[in-house]
Amino acid sequence: MVKTDFGPPKYLDMMSDLCKRNYGKWKYHEVLDTGTLVHVAENGEKLYTVRSATPRLMHIDTLRAFCDLADKYCDGFFRFTSRHSIEFLLEDETNIEPLKADLHAMGYSPGGVGNTISNMLHTQGWIHCHTPAIDASGIVKAVMDEVFDYYSEAKLPARLRLSLACCLNMCGAVHCSDVAIVGIHRVPPKVLDEKVAKMCEIPNVVAACPTRAIRPEPSKKSVVINDEKCMYCGNCYTMCPAIPIFDPKNDGAAIFVGGKVSDARHPAMFSKLAVPYIPNEPPKWPTVVKTVRLLIDVYAKDAKQGERYGEWINRIGWERFFKVTGLPFTDKHIDDYIFSVPTFRSTATFKW
Repeated sequence: MVKTDFGPPKYLDMMSDLCKRNYGKWKYHEVLDTGTLVHVAENGEKLYTVRSATPRLMHIDTLRAFCDLADKYCDGFFRFTSRHSIEFLLEDETNIEPLKADLHAMGYSPGGVGNTISNMLHTQGWIHCHTPAIDASGIVKAVMDEVFDYYSEAKLPARLRLSLACCLNMCGAVHCSDVAIVGIHRVPPKVLDEKVAKMCEIPNVVAACPTRAIRPEPSKKSVVINDEKCMYCGNCYTMCPAIPIFDPKNDGAAIFVGGKVSDARHPAMFSKLAVPYIPNEPPKWPTVVKTVRLLIDVYAKDAKQGERYGEWINRIGWERFFKVTGLPFTDKHIDDYIFSVPTFRSTATFKW
């Protein structure tokens, strides 16, 4: 077999000998504290995991520091989770506390295990993406600073997953998170006719629109956008930089709640709209932060033990959800998508 550098390396090559020996043979796992797990194999061997949140966008020096910690305490084995946490995989239990001390010294706090808030999954935002309606890293930093007590202490009824996507293209898992922030554009893109004619391939621009809201305009060697059909996704801007969708006055965030991937106790659920629009308020986004804190506080107080966010809402009903949170119910909460009838409440007849 010829080895190449195409594609990812085989996952077994990245595992420690202990993991290889017990692959598929783990008997159970336990939560030791909000930053530590232990997995126990059928033969009695144990693997300890120390988890800490990271900001996702990191300097190379930080990555090298993590590698140094892994070399020092766990033979170089660590991994990043799908929600941007770092997990150090230790075989020696005596290394747990020294590792945590070194992480604290670097400014990282172990947590996010058990009935806590997981590290916040997010997209690129203004720092790197070309279609965002909101920032990602800035909002995540502000939100996590506010709800850090729920990350470091297991005082929630169940696991709570937060996420953020900076536009409707949704690179983040906002469709299946307990509380999710989504960036939304609210006005159609602007067509800069002179630049479109010089910079863009019009057939590709027309084909990129998922709702067929764009048609050619031969007289101008440009395109025309049907505002009523536009869903503000920004795909046209991806194909043509001369059709910008950014609008500082109208762009903002929506908040969704109640999604989950887990099948435990209840099938997986999609997130549902809770707050239709919050304007951009950089650099601290106080309204978004305050609203997320409110949603978590009410859930922590009212939900039963083991009840995920969407399960709690299903038990008390959406009418009571809006009552206990104090959020206004508007026409924006009525889902009129024609294929949503089996899964969404599409009526305005709410029984208060």
